[in-house]
Amino acid sequence: MGKNPVYQIKNFGQSIWYDNIERSILTSGKLEKMVEEDGISGVTSNPTIFEKAITQSNEYDPEIKEMAGENKTAEEVYESLTIKDVTLAADILYEIYKETERKDGYVSIEVPPKYAYDIDQTICEAQRLFMRIGRENIMIKVPATKEGAVAIERLISKGINVNATLVFSLSHYENVARAYIKGLEGFSREGGDFKRVASVASLFVSRIDTLADKEISSLTESEKDPERKRDLQELLGKAAVANSKKVYQKFKEIFSQEKFKDLEKRGARVQRPLWASTSTKNPAYSDVKYVAELIGPDTINTIPQVTLDAFRDHGKPRLSLEENLGGVEEVLSRMEKAGIDLDEVCETLQRKGVNAFEKSFQNLLTTLKEKMELWGELWGHNT
Repeated sequence: MGKNPVYQIKNFGQSIWYDNIERSILTSGKLEKMVEEDGISGVTSNPTIFEKAITQSNEYDPEIKEMAGENKTAEEVYESLTIKDVTLAADILYEIYKETERKDGYVSIEVPPKYAYDIDQTICEAQRLFMRIGRENIMIKVPATKEGAVAIERLISKGINVNATLVFSLSHYENVARAYIKGLEGFSREGGDFKRVASVASLFVSRIDTLADKEISSLTESEKDPERKRDLQELLGKAAVANSKKVYQKFKEIFSQEKFKDLEKRGARVQRPLWASTSTKNPAYSDVKYVAELIGPDTINTIPQVTLDAFRDHGKPRLSLEENLGGVEEVLSRMEKAGIDLDEVCETLQRKGVNAFEKSFQNLLTTLKEKMELWGELWGHNT
């Protein structure tokens, strides 16, 4: 009683994770406050989040200056800063990790995006990061490319927690879900304890509407028939939620099959779908659309600050994830008939997602190099 709307989402079996990380949140008590008041039970990060945190703040400057004096590379500085943030967050959330019996309390950190299409490098970097951080409530983010799915299977088989990221399509989701189950089978053959390995599948949501709406609008402009034009306009803002609901049904199907049930009896957990990219990009839509319409059991929503504030203010939690499933099929069928290839939309978005994270990573390295060169000169070093 009396808990705010974000906290109340728990009542419907969904966990809320915070889609942001920065030093001030971790050192000021803000994360602890969100845990207490909003029921936040996990934290996710990515190269874009770290770029914003480090370049738009001077909080990290003393450490950057110190490492410039030690003649560290920009990559070493990046890793040191981000690992410190992730470790601080993991320690804050460790009690939740224990209280929920390892269901929640995780912090995610991404393998460098340049390895998104390289199986061996992804595995190597994921293992190295996991070992270096040395916290059991860490998830290593691996992009859900074809190569990434292979890496995910092998990492799970080694007992490394994985957040399969940049999932957009149903086929991306199936690939990582089956990779997780195969990984569990491999882990079992090595005598692994299922209670010590976990995974989530991060399905990106709002970006699907952004690109699908662009295609719908283009078709609408060239359509002469008023009725067809109206039919197209009715599809605006419908693709992302329909796609997510379809993925959720596939999740239920895959994890109710005997192949997984045998593992579950021995302690294995389902790989929960995690709704990512849930801030509303189109101001014509509700600012809590991708939270309110995707609430259901065995799922996670990772929410950025602006959306968290909005839902806290005027969100109305309800069990929405399986509402109007017939309408989901109708929307997807109408889109296909209209000539919108949602699979191609999702493939494009995944490629763009990898590129965007790589760009953020490189931008941050450039900023670090500039700062280090300035301070390196003061220290009398060359970086």
